[in-house]
Amino acid sequence: MEIIFVLVVLSVAFLALTILFSFIPLGLWISALAAGVKIGIFTLIGMRLRRVPPAKIVNPLIKATKAGLGVSVNKLEAHYLAGGNVDRVVNALIAAQRAEIPLEFERAAAIDLAGRDVLQAVQMSVNPRVIETPIVAAVAKDGIEVKAKARVTVRANIDRLVGGAGEETVIARVGEGIVTTVGSSDTHKDVLENPDKISRTVLNKGLDAGTAFEILSIDIADVDVGRNIGAQLQTDQAEADKRIAQAKAEERRAMAVAKEQEMKAAVQEMKAKVVEAEAEVPKAMAQALREGKIGVMDYYNIKNLLADTRMRESISEMGSKGNSPDKMNDKDE
Repeated sequence: MEIIFVLVVLSVAFLALTILFSFIPLGLWISALAAGVKIGIFTLIGMRLRRVPPAKIVNPLIKATKAGLGVSVNKLEAHYLAGGNVDRVVNALIAAQRAEIPLEFERAAAIDLAGRDVLQAVQMSVNPRVIETPIVAAVAKDGIEVKAKARVTVRANIDRLVGGAGEETVIARVGEGIVTTVGSSDTHKDVLENPDKISRTVLNKGLDAGTAFEILSIDIADVDVGRNIGAQLQTDQAEADKRIAQAKAEERRAMAVAKEQEMKAAVQEMKAKVVEAEAEVPKAMAQALREGKIGVMDYYNIKNLLADTRMRESISEMGSKGNSPDKMNDKDE
């Protein structure tokens, strides 16, 4: 029984020590003391109670202390609780110190909390980065399209990382400067002969204002000739004028056809009225004969007059066709 009791006591003691050492990072505390970092065991216990992993605070603190940075535990823990990356901030501070770049912990923490990679920003300040723009098409005054591609060498500006514009803004501004410079050139040959003119003009515009970068140089990597935009615009304008003229001509033709149809309808109407009037003539003559207004001789005289009129019309028609009575007599002879 005594042996069993001793085993139970030892097991409980071992379990208690295991739980205690898992809650109290004794090994981490010993590592901090060995590195010369003064941190209390109760501070580590407080981190556990605040649900802060002690390793994420102590290990960066050891690096900062070895690098000679005066960073306190409270600042690191506050940055972690705010959602920041403590290890990345400490690495950025160490890199900035080695490169002799002035960078305070508060600014580095603000840059990290703003969503930017503060370590990458410090590295870009030491080693500038090259941003290549897409092909930018612009048209010179002579109507020839010029396509250019630029390489922009930028360096991160630590002071403007918070609230400064990104790479997209720099690329857009450089593209705008290329379009403006090419558009102000008299001919496309000027651009091809002096591509550095674009670089100088764009660089003097101060395109890095309000951005998180400092533009060191703008180099034109490629210049090429594109389409003849001026000639194409003139061709399109001529085609448009042609279509307008065709539309107006078609409108006039339609109006002429409608007028002709209208006149034909009027002629048909007049012919119908004449036929109708001629149909009333025999009726009127018969009425006159019955009433004794005209005699039989008068009727025959009218008929002879009509026959004579038809004969004269027939002769005139034959004469207009080249068959006059004289010619007919000559043929008979």
